[in-house]
Amino acid sequence: MATARITPSPSALSTTFIKHLSCNLNLHSPIARTLFTAAPNSTRSRRPTLRLTRKSFKVSMSSVHSTDPLEVCAKASVTTPNTLGDCPFTQRVLLTLEEKHLPYELKLVDLSNKPEWFLELSPKGLVPLIKLDDKWIPDSDVITEALEEKFPEPPLPAPTVKDWPGSNIFRKFIDFLKSKNPNDGTERALLDELTAFNGHIKDNGPFIYGDKISAADLSLGPKLYHLEIALGHYKKWSVPDSLPYLKSYMETIFSRDSFINTRAQKEDVIEGWRPKVEG
Repeated sequence: MATARITPSPSALSTTFIKHLSCNLNLHSPIARTLFTAAPNSTRSRRPTLRLTRKSFKVSMSSVHSTDPLEVCAKASVTTPNTLGDCPFTQRVLLTLEEKHLPYELKLVDLSNKPEWFLELSPKGLVPLIKLDDKWIPDSDVITEALEEKFPEPPLPAPTVKDWPGSNIFRKFIDFLKSKNPNDGTERALLDELTAFNGHIKDNGPFIYGDKISAADLSLGPKLYHLEIALGHYKKWSVPDSLPYLKSYMETIFSRDSFINTRAQKEDVIEGWRPKVEG
């Protein structure tokens, strides 16, 4: 696990930048990142001795919020030490924190070698996990709802219906990515969902619910990022030019500072989906 404590500053200027994931992290504060994994000889019956590797950086963030950093457990990169991994659900939580200008302490967990303390917090060994009001909360749906209730400004309203625009894209993407049969209809099913979303953004954009970004956009954005990278790598497939509003939407989301600050490296996205493709 790596720990990154982010304490936003009122200042909008900084002379220090660090390479974070595949981009420049643009956050304004001291960060300490520490990698934690279970000791090689530890057992699950007792708390393992943790080996720590600590690195400190100076970064910049254009946000101000007077609250203690919120602790977030997230997947660590499998390709680059002390770097955020490729979970789209974790990115959704981090996007929410970024858009609400909330400081957070990022704890990166090696999911291939989960330390005992993490399994005590998350018995199923799943991320994301956040500590809110002294309680550890799992599940990105629950976490983002709790953050919206506790920190309502700026508002990031959640969808009021189960099947909101774009909500089925991720499932159709996975079906197509895993498919070994080019004639099984999975590509067509994905294209139908993307086409419907393209039409929705054309009539209602630039975001899912109009002019302001919402929780739905923060949920869908990371999934479209994974779609673009994974299908490009494993299927040599890309969003067709016949869907210009979808492509513009993706560009708008992917270029936001909050997204750049929290996106996974392309190499991690590729490795993260490899078991689904090759398994």
